[in-house]
Amino acid sequence: MQPRRSILYMPGANARAMEKAKGLDCDSIIFDLEDAVAPDAKATARQQVLAAVQSGGYGHRELVVRCNGLDTPWGMQDLGAFADQPIAALVFPKIESLQQVQQIDAALVAQASNLPVWIMIETPTAILHLETFVGHDRVAAIIMGTSDLVKELRASHTPSRRNLDYVLQRSVVVARHFKKEIFDGVHLDFRNLDSLREVCDQGKAMGFDGKTLIHPGQIETTNAVFGYSAEEVVHAHKVLEVWRRALSEGKGVGVLDGQLIENLHAEEAERVVAYAQAIALRM
Repeated sequence: MQPRRSILYMPGANARAMEKAKGLDCDSIIFDLEDAVAPDAKATARQQVLAAVQSGGYGHRELVVRCNGLDTPWGMQDLGAFADQPIAALVFPKIESLQQVQQIDAALVAQASNLPVWIMIETPTAILHLETFVGHDRVAAIIMGTSDLVKELRASHTPSRRNLDYVLQRSVVVARHFKKEIFDGVHLDFRNLDSLREVCDQGKAMGFDGKTLIHPGQIETTNAVFGYSAEEVVHAHKVLEVWRRALSEGKGVGVLDGQLIENLHAEEAERVVAYAQAIALRM
């Protein structure tokens, strides 16, 4: 199990920031070659990110690279540069069709690369067509590009994000149908930790696996919300203890603190315990 509570975007053009990321408590780092890099800095950023991933020293932090789209002058060069590098996945922006995913897959096959792909959902067209491409074998995870979605919808950023309920919930449903992970979009008001906690709580309640971040100051809050407290882990162990006792007695249900414990509760408890163990093992 790979915890992905906090996924921090790191500008590929900022070598100093990438070095500092080695000491941050995020679960994953996305080295960004797209939005965070000006056109005339693309080549330099690519080389700096290559140097960063090859240098090591990032410990438990999962390393991912966001490429430019293959319809840009830089996308294919990004893919070729990182197809065989020691990273966990490649991210591609503004995916909205099966043809795009197939193009990426074909390019990686040509490089003899087994790297998984994370795709960004950033347009109304993508929301409408999710079922047609999310199930592709190369796709391992979905990232919500909520900033671009708001712009494309001609909507507004609101504290509650209720105006995005449909697109967020639909995306989670499709991700779960295809058994893919899904990560919430960034929170732009990065100094406001109260509003960050609110949207993290909302995202976890919807079913998101974690959240993408734009500032190191957001990591602690995000880890707390998308992780599990010590009390929750203790409760999960109790659930499993009650369930196993019930099975040993030939019963289909158990009782814990006056509540019925069934197979579905045991499965969730197993996931909580495994998640907590995965985090503890990397400390």
